[in-house]
Amino acid sequence: MTTSPAPELSVVVPAFNEEENVVALVEEIAQALRGRMPFEMLFVDDHSRDGTLAALRAACARFPELRVLHHARQSGQSTAVRNGVKAARAAWIATLDGDGQNDPADIPKLVAARASADARVKCFAGWRVNRRDDALKRFSSKVANGVRSRILRDATPDTGCGLKLFERAAFLELPYFDHMHRFLPALFQRDGWQVLSVPVNHRPRTRGVSKYGMWNRLWVGIIDLRGVGWLIRRSRPTAVDEVGSS
Repeated sequence: MTTSPAPELSVVVPAFNEEENVVALVEEIAQALRGRMPFEMLFVDDHSRDGTLAALRAACARFPELRVLHHARQSGQSTAVRNGVKAARAAWIATLDGDGQNDPADIPKLVAARASADARVKCFAGWRVNRRDDALKRFSSKVANGVRSRILRDATPDTGCGLKLFERAAFLELPYFDHMHRFLPALFQRDGWQVLSVPVNHRPRTRGVSKYGMWNRLWVGIIDLRGVGWLIRRSRPTAVDEVGSS
């Protein structure tokens, strides 16, 4: 039996109750990447209670690049991303949120940024310079980014953007915990890597309902900030050289 060669890029998309968005997102990713590079799409259904899983299964017949993973129980966005990365076959991973607000047409922009960047840059973070959310969500994100930047000093203006490109091997070395996806730049820097922010498009949500609000992010975010700060203070990254016998 022959196996297909590994793709150059794996696109990982966590989805929870996004029945109205996932098929359109699959179509857009395929349109953005077909003819540019060998790729695969991994949609991770986080035990949705609507028709998300059925819609993705049906889409597999139309898109040979599509792979669908399903959580036996709801486990959260960070776990969905990590399980998608673990199952991915490419050395580099692009991530998108499942609500359709990230623009798949920006994925090639991140790939192009990687081609001209220093090899020490292992994470390319999307930067939503023109947010298309309501005023309350923009305000809460601005406050959260300001507090996070002040405490973690990660020099990243928008860690909340789901559109990112990173090296698979480096990601899998990061400490894993719930909500880690909100702190990826700081975690990559903790391991001695560099992060580059890339301006990207942002679109209004046109279908479905947001799963996050100001309050369900605020208290968990405060606890997580303290934990990530502790991880950074306790880290001792260093270069390792192998010395052969003479």
